[in-house]
Amino acid sequence: MSQGERALPCRDNMKKLIHCFRDYFYPGYFSCEEGNGAHNTLKKAEQILNKEIKKALILKNDPRSSEVLAKEILDEIVSLDDVLESDLKTFYLSDPAAEDFSEIILTYPGLLAIFIYRIAHVIYKRNIYYLPRLLTEMAHSKTGIDIHPGATIGKSFFIDHGTGIVIGETAIIGEHVKIYQGVTIGALSLSKGQLLKGQKRHPTIGDNVTIYANAAILGGETIIGNNCVIGGNVFLVKSVPDNMLVTLNNIDLTFREIKNDGHQQED
Repeated sequence: MSQGERALPCRDNMKKLIHCFRDYFYPGYFSCEEGNGAHNTLKKAEQILNKEIKKALILKNDPRSSEVLAKEILDEIVSLDDVLESDLKTFYLSDPAAEDFSEIILTYPGLLAIFIYRIAHVIYKRNIYYLPRLLTEMAHSKTGIDIHPGATIGKSFFIDHGTGIVIGETAIIGEHVKIYQGVTIGALSLSKGQLLKGQKRHPTIGDNVTIYANAAILGGETIIGNNCVIGGNVFLVKSVPDNMLVTLNNIDLTFREIKNDGHQQED
């Protein structure tokens, strides 16, 4: 059977899966239907998982049982409750603009991207192809935040604003890390293409690290130590020890008086 004749994973079903898990972890926030209950929500999620995992396994000629995998994945996702709660609390404590938990759950793109990533990562760890990327690309298209499902991210993770953030497949991020818009945690070079598959290409970020807007941290051998602060627009391709503040030197600014007619004052 050619790939074109096989059933491909369904994007709409993956959207439904996220809706199920949002209803389960944040009951009353997103569903307009009443009386579903946690049990029915999880039962629906398991059915979707089983169906879509089976398609992914067939495409890769993988003999594993979709039913067994769906049950294992569902059990692990349900156990994410503490990690998801730590993320939510960190958002509230980190952002003075946040009114309360409800505002964050309903409106913050960073929390949505992290939520979807954590579900996708559980599936990714079991070497099930297509489905994890479908999930994180849904988050990417909706939020502008691109987190590969293979990345490893600790609890209490905070993304502020978020647009333009990229986190690569082999990145490892510790606990209590804060990242601002435009940050790249990426590969140093992809010129070797597929020859790099399976290698650690992306940085390791320690615990209690803050990375400000538009910083780029690149390379699989790059390690950012614990308790570091990486300033805005910093470009790093080498490791940083614990307890360091990394910033750019002052950039020369030019000030010119503006005439009343709106034109710049000539020197």
